[in-house]
This record gives sequence, structure tokens and C-alpha cells, in this order.
Amino acid sequence: MTASQAAEVLRLLTVRGETLAVAESLTGGLVAAEITAAPGASKAFRGSVTSYATDVKQDVLGVDATLLEQRGAVDPQVAAQMAAGVRKVLGADWGLATTGVAGPETQDGQPVGTVFIAVDGPSVEVGGGFGGGKVAALRLNGGRTEIRMESVRSVLGLLLEELEHEQLGNERAQDTEQNGGN
Repeated sequence: MTASQAAEVLRLLTVRGETLAVAESLTGGLVAAEITAAPGASKAFRGSVTSYATDVKQDVLGVDATLLEQRGAVDPQVAAQMAAGVRKVLGADWGLATTGVAGPETQDGQPVGTVFIAVDGPSVEVGGGFGGGKVAALRLNGGRTEIRMESVRSVLGLLLEELEHEQLGNERAQDTEQNGGN
């Protein structure tokens, strides 16, 4: 499923002339690997930051230090800031992020299977700046491998939803214009 998701993400981005960057923690580069496995990925994929260490989230992606200190790296706001940060750092139209606990032990007081995924892009901006984003909270079952792979599938699915939602909005706006605003 993820291979077809990645191919569809790339197809939509390429048609629109838009680009993608990825910030990964628990997935450790699996999202980027899935995207780059699809032919033609270089037309839309800018790159990724595997920010496994908390200080990389802060120093490279610009995640707020106080937020990391107070809540830890497994947090919905951290995911949103990672997506916005990678989008900005790598100069992409869209940013994706994954952060969570793949196991085997809890992290930052969060149980294994707690995952936050985020997307940041033109249609999800707030106030014209970075960091509006959309975040989803996941509670996944299974072992480390299953949790990581489901996180990849879910974050690609979240981006597809946003791209398709934006496409629908654009088609409706064009239809309204063509029909005299009726």
C-alpha cells in the first residue's frame, strides 16, 4: 500500500509543480526511503532530516526548546513544528513529520505505539506563516517494525488527504467561476 501511496503523492506534487520535505524521528528514514523508491521522485522530493535525537529537532528543525523540555519529543505540537521546520529548512512546499514511540520501552511518559504525524503546506498555513499544519494522533499496536511501517503509511495517507482536499477545493472554485458564481 505504501508504494502506491508514495507514487500517488509524487504524481500529485509533480502535476502541481510542488515539492516535499520530510522530518522523521521514530521512522528513521523509512518515509524518505518509500518516497525515493518511486520512479521520478527527484521531480518533487527535496530531501529529509532524520531527527532521531531531541537536540536535532531543536537545532536543525527549529522545534521550540521549552516545548521539548516540558513535553518531550513525543507530542503533537512537536510533530507540527517538525513538519513546518523541515519545510522551511529544505525550501519545500510541503513538510511531513513523524514522532513517536516504536518501543520496546515507553518514552517521555508515552506508551509504545503512541505516534504523532503532521503535514504542513500551502493549504494548511495559518496567518501566511509556517506551522499551521495538521496533526494526527495514532495509537498503534504491534511490534517495533509494525508501528514504524504503519506510521509511514499513515503520514503518506495524511498528505494524500490534504493534497486531494486542496485539489477538490480548487476544482470547486474553478467550477464556480466558470458557472458565473452560481
